Amino acid sequence: MTRLPIVVLISGSGSNLAALLTAARAADCPYEVVAVIADRDASGLAHARAEGIPTQVVRLADHPDRAAWDRTLAAAVAEARPELVVLAGFMKLVGPPMLESFGGRIVNTHPALLPSFPGAHGVRDALAHGVKITGCSVIEVDAGVDTGRILAQAAVEVLDDDTEASLHERIKAVEQPLLVDVVRRLTAVS
Repeated sequence: MTRLPIVVLISGSGSNLAALLTAARAADCPYEVVAVIADRDASGLAHARAEGIPTQVVRLADHPDRAAWDRTLAAAVAEARPELVVLAGFMKLVGPPMLESFGGRIVNTHPALLPSFPGAHGVRDALAHGVKITGCSVIEVDAGVDTGRILAQAAVEVLDDDTEASLHERIKAVEQPLLVDVVRRLTAVS
């Protein structure tokens, strides 16, 4: 079976990356994680290192400006020759070089039911607005902030005693299998 190469970009603990790696162990998995890139010394890189997957850190602070960082990030991703790029808790917007090289082949997760509550604080914003249902979305990345085509969504009930942390953990529990499902679908070779 031919497995399509994917590159995963992370910024934090890598829980979505871990879900993708677990799913990749299945004999019928249509993808292979070939590289993991972070924008900081993210603890989630340990998931990739434990599986022998190449990792790289591309820090914005190591570049003279955002445009230089964008070019370096796009070049680092391109080195791995992915068919799909997965932003899994990657807390930076990708710039024109990534969109030019991988447009239509970049997916991202978001902890809200888009188009509601875009941006970095989807969970906090949902709580502040008093919604009773929120959830997660997997989208195709475009030049906007969480404005890309919605590929999949799943709802999560907001409980009366939810905090931002408790709600986010319950969203992650739904987000991880949703992301795996979308990546499997997008990499399935017909």
